[in-house]
Amino acid sequence: MKAAVLGSPIAHSLSPVLHRAAYAALGLDDWSYAAIECAEDGLAALVAGLGPQWAGLSLTMPLKRTVLPLLRHVDPVAAATGGANTVVFRADGRYGYNTDVQGIVDALTEAGASAPGPVTILGGGATACSALAALPGLGVTLADVVVRDPARASGLLEAAERVGVRVRLRDFASLAAGPPADLLISTVPAGAADSYAARVRATGHAPAAILDVVYSPWPTELARAAADAGAIVASGFAMLLHQAAAQVELMTGKPAPLEPMRAAGEAELARRMAG
Repeated sequence: MKAAVLGSPIAHSLSPVLHRAAYAALGLDDWSYAAIECAEDGLAALVAGLGPQWAGLSLTMPLKRTVLPLLRHVDPVAAATGGANTVVFRADGRYGYNTDVQGIVDALTEAGASAPGPVTILGGGATACSALAALPGLGVTLADVVVRDPARASGLLEAAERVGVRVRLRDFASLAAGPPADLLISTVPAGAADSYAARVRATGHAPAAILDVVYSPWPTELARAAADAGAIVASGFAMLLHQAAAQVELMTGKPAPLEPMRAAGEAELARRMAG
């Protein structure tokens, strides 16, 4: 059987390392997992050309939204967040799932982050929508979302309404002026939260817990500053690992071998850092 991760650019993806480690640990010697460069305008043709030997796909942005019209069935979490990062091929058609939400919940739980009070999310894209969808499972129904351009946050606000979370839009200036949240989830690229990290260092006040979805380079300035101030820190790698584990289970029908996947991913990240 075959599976792959699609996106553009895709060469940096850690997904092949995680999925291949899972196949090896499960004894699935006839399974393969590749990284395939694919832009939005090529997705429909690529998916249509996949034969019965294909088990599933992992998708990066912006393909998570582009794939939705190509699916026969979309699970409620993917529908609510407006994106599917996982496609499973079944006899009766293509099924779409969002495992990012599970990845966020599992990463926070593994790090020991308890059910929080005030929550702040940095960013307004697809991963921010998944972060919003994770909050009700943590007992949270209100979040401050920090975006650079509130006029472009319509998709996020629609997702918030679907998952039952009230959102207050804020900008980075107001974030710097207010008290730290109990939980901060940063969904912005590496370096984009450095100004907030500087504020944490200057004041010594950090959220009780943070999740930074960046996994390379790691630690980010935000993660380092928060840890130095005593915060619980959940890494982007933990989120990636747990969402990949959920994908493995959906595609293979077998429990994901989490520890072999973790060991392979950590070894690959160490190799990249050394290089």
